[in-house]
Amino acid sequence: MNKPLNITNPVYPIMIAIGVAHLINDTMQAVIPAMFPIFKSELGLTFTQIGLISFVLNIFASALQPVVGFVSDKKPMPYALPIGMISSFIGIAVIAFTTQYWVILIAVLFLGFGSAVFHPEGSRVSFMAAGSKRGLAQSIYQVGGNSGQALAPLISAYIFDIFGQRGAAIVLVASTFGIILLSKIARWYKKQLEQERIAKKKRVLVSTLPPLTKKQVGIALALLFTIIFARSFYTTNITSFYVFYLMGHYDVSLRLGQILIFTFMAFGVVGTFFGGSLSDRIGRKNVIILSVVVPMPFCLALPYVPLWTAVLFLVIIGTLIMISFSVTVVYAQELVPTKIGTMAGLTTGFAFGMGAIGAMVIGILMDHKGIDFTMMVVSLLPLLLLIAFFLPKDKPASTTA
Repeated sequence: MNKPLNITNPVYPIMIAIGVAHLINDTMQAVIPAMFPIFKSELGLTFTQIGLISFVLNIFASALQPVVGFVSDKKPMPYALPIGMISSFIGIAVIAFTTQYWVILIAVLFLGFGSAVFHPEGSRVSFMAAGSKRGLAQSIYQVGGNSGQALAPLISAYIFDIFGQRGAAIVLVASTFGIILLSKIARWYKKQLEQERIAKKKRVLVSTLPPLTKKQVGIALALLFTIIFARSFYTTNITSFYVFYLMGHYDVSLRLGQILIFTFMAFGVVGTFFGGSLSDRIGRKNVIILSVVVPMPFCLALPYVPLWTAVLFLVIIGTLIMISFSVTVVYAQELVPTKIGTMAGLTTGFAFGMGAIGAMVIGILMDHKGIDFTMMVVSLLPLLLLIAFFLPKDKPASTTA
């Protein structure tokens, strides 16, 4: 029987490298929402059709991620990382040159597959390189992904607005670098697995939570997934559809609207980075509650304020609502510390899935009830986040190291 191996020394080059790879992966995913204005203006798609594209992309990734995580917990797959990015490369290449709606839907399946393979295995690499810096490592990893997502409005404003749909091909340059980088990471990953096998020891996660029954773990996971649902639904609304509200309600240009969305996402990256290291010091639950209580009044008021105030609110909401992004992944892994890949796949996959459903529902609402009404309804969603108070209390990681 394998003995547990508790490694405390972080491997910072790998932590940073997998974060950069995550940036490239999610930049490729971000091409899709960045193209929404192009799909609407050049291809004449409805909001519902646009929502369906996002739904197909994210629900496919959502369904596969827990499966990949479960399989990788039993049999890790280092070279699945570059293979996943090759799949995303194919998807972007097709999207750049097709005008057929059904072909776009097929192409996003390749992107969804690439994302589904990358996230659980990428999270495992982050864990293996983390040592005692679990929160920091997960923050670096998630900052890479959120940075990639944050590039979506800039890609729309400065690539698609200039080059049109074929501008997507520019992203293939980054994808090529990502395939090379992930091939190198995969070799390091494989070497770590070989060392574990020779030593007959396996890395374990030291949980900061008290001993919990299976029922308590199940309730905690249900609460956590509800938090992820509300956060993902809300942020999908801002990142994918709020630009249409800015253009219609405040009469701003598409480019300015996309820059404002980038502002929201960029400050979300800042929040994500500090959230993980902060949770190592004050505890995961405390950070999750912080991300719930402080931004809530700003979320509720956002649809009703003037433009300059909306910009300020976007900065505050983006920073604070995303401060728990990486923390929820770590919290789920500590609830079930023997299933690192499965928990990473479930949490990130669930976030993708809720984003997919959110995009579909929001698109239908906007087509049938109007943009203003939809924004007011979605602004109420953060109220669900208050259930964070009922999560089990954990200890700061510094006291368990």
